[in-house]
Amino acid sequence: MKTPLRVLIVEDSEFDAQMMVSLLRKGGYDVTSRRVETADAMRAALRDETWQLVLADYNLPDFNAPAALQILQRTGLDLPFIIVSGGIGEDIAVACMKGGAHDYLMKGSLSRLGPAVDRELREAANRASQRESRRLMIESERRYRLLWETCPDAVLLMDTEGRILFANPAVYDVFGFTPDELIGENVQVIQPESLRGAQGAGIARYLAAGGRKLNWRATESTGRRKNGVEFPIEVSFSDMELDGHRRIVGFIRDITQRLRAERELREHEEQFAVAREIQQRLFPKAAPALAGFDIAGATYPAEATGGDYFDYLTMLQDRVGLVVGDVAGHGVGPALLMAETRAYLRVLAGRREDPGEILTRANSILAEDMGGERYITLFLGRLDAATRELTYASAGHPPGLVIGADGALKGQLKRTGIPLGLRAATEYACGPALTLVPGDLMVLLTDGIEEASSPSGELFGAERALEVVGAHREKPARAIVEALYAATRLFAQGAPQLDDITAIVLKTL
Repeated sequence: MKTPLRVLIVEDSEFDAQMMVSLLRKGGYDVTSRRVETADAMRAALRDETWQLVLADYNLPDFNAPAALQILQRTGLDLPFIIVSGGIGEDIAVACMKGGAHDYLMKGSLSRLGPAVDRELREAANRASQRESRRLMIESERRYRLLWETCPDAVLLMDTEGRILFANPAVYDVFGFTPDELIGENVQVIQPESLRGAQGAGIARYLAAGGRKLNWRATESTGRRKNGVEFPIEVSFSDMELDGHRRIVGFIRDITQRLRAERELREHEEQFAVAREIQQRLFPKAAPALAGFDIAGATYPAEATGGDYFDYLTMLQDRVGLVVGDVAGHGVGPALLMAETRAYLRVLAGRREDPGEILTRANSILAEDMGGERYITLFLGRLDAATRELTYASAGHPPGLVIGADGALKGQLKRTGIPLGLRAATEYACGPALTLVPGDLMVLLTDGIEEASSPSGELFGAERALEVVGAHREKPARAIVEALYAATRLFAQGAPQLDDITAIVLKTL
């Protein structure tokens, strides 16, 4: 197949132009050409189309080859420019070559046209390749320079004796030395007296042993700033060959902040562990044994300690209080608020019968302590085992669910007021009393179950919770609680648990 070739011909003779095109086609080129005779026409052709070669007659009525060459050069295009003339002297031809023309041919001996074009196209391709190589090299150098200059770690280039040959700008932030102050110094200048020599000796021993490649993983050590202050650093080294010489590259990072954060994290973990131990002691060890009822409850914290709360209260006239609460957030603070709330409710439950009054009094104290910065949603139900009557009050808590013997939702124990802690003067009323019958099942949840999410962001929701309870309703209350938690974790597909999960299940036998 012929090689495509786009040729711009500066020629006033149509015959001569066709002659050159014909010779190029015979030489194996598939030629596309355009003939121009004036400077304006040439500028337009260079502007409007892409060319690979310019063939120019030396003399035209209103134009000439030197002027055409200047027009081409002003465009910045590197195209082979070959002069084809009927008769110019050798001195003119030499002047044109010095001016930038690549070759010249006489119209009387165009047999050289094909070979000349072949040669100049190859040369043009070589020049283009060299320009691209230079561009890539310059771009690579720019990227590496930018990388070194913007790296937040101190970067040092050293010889095998530990003498610093290069330092990036970050050495000032890390050590207080400018790069110029470090160049020529031994690396020991940034080490404490107690460590000086150790690092350099280690490199020397490695090289003396004939190691091929030096690659020291990050190691914690101690650095010394210009003002003499010592501080913790992380150091790693690798080696390279530069201009035929072995060079060592050191990467040094100030880890003061990281070590401080790690210490604080350890302290927090210790605090969490203590709070967790205290919190676990506050949860009831066992559910009350009530004739005609099966009761179970559990909490699964999202972190070492959580803000969820459940409890069984001893109330007046041998009644039992069922409590599920959720302090906003999770961690040590919510756990402490949970402990405070538990203490208030236990005291009030031994003195007051009405759940609404108990929440009202607890709220007046908690609101003062919390100052409106946190809040607690809480459900308090009073169960009379003898009459099977349940009376409740709910401070902004998710509705409790009552499921009948047929598995259908029988009722919801809805909110009767806002969460605790928001307004000290809030008064809480009781919701409608409910008489439980054999087969009834009551479920009290925190929002950690309904708001558990899948990796795609879909919420577990109340409907799925009801399905789980329905599928396990014949099992003991403890098994139902465990099944609810297991279902949320399966739904999350291993994603971290973002909120505490708490549930109480009461079965009427």
